[in-house]
Amino acid sequence: MTEEFPRMSFPNESSEYREARNALLDAEIALRRKTEAVAEMRRELPPGGVIPEDFVFERIGAYQRPEKVRLSELFGDFPTLLIYSYMFGPERDVPCPGCTHLLDCIDGAARHVPQRAPLCVVAASPIARLAAWAHDRGWAHLQLLSTAGNDYNAHYYGNTASLTLEMRTARGYKSDENWDEPMLNVFGKDGDTIRHFWGSELVFAPDDPGQDHRGLDVIDPVWGLLDTTPEGRGDWFPKVDYSR
Repeated sequence: MTEEFPRMSFPNESSEYREARNALLDAEIALRRKTEAVAEMRRELPPGGVIPEDFVFERIGAYQRPEKVRLSELFGDFPTLLIYSYMFGPERDVPCPGCTHLLDCIDGAARHVPQRAPLCVVAASPIARLAAWAHDRGWAHLQLLSTAGNDYNAHYYGNTASLTLEMRTARGYKSDENWDEPMLNVFGKDGDTIRHFWGSELVFAPDDPGQDHRGLDVIDPVWGLLDTTPEGRGDWFPKVDYSR
């Protein structure tokens, strides 16, 4: 149903265009409301599972030296922690271009998000390799951690190790092959208890025809910008290096 409120118009537009644009605006308003309704459902989730262990990561600390840090320490003085699993394991010559373009964008957000909740990026490569890549990429605000030596990604779907046989069969994955995956997980800390709050499970949900999983679109401005264009996303996909 069309809502009654003053509508915009642009120079020399046709009545046909305005009618279609008004209908689209109504759909955009409905989507905005649905987006907030989904966010409210997320905020009202009951307590998630307690973490199985206080995972130990490696990061670059004082004097540019590697140091160990536990997941519990990453919260600082905040009750919430965000961790993004980056597809950049030691077996990859270069990291996933999809993850990389997203982190290019999130590096700017990482100036602001930690005012409300710490944001970390984890990957299985050694910390020196991650730090060198971040430097080359020009990431000034992201906090990168190495999961080398811990099972964080296996527990929280930063790789495919924990997929059930049923999930593998549904997606055509072989039982003896594993690789890293993009995954955003949010954790909450209450006293000494740390629980999983939310994970981007849409990454592993069935794709709609002609789409990929779109599991992290909510935090990805590249796809949002392209969705505003007449050409849309098309079959284009980001690259790590556009000069090649």
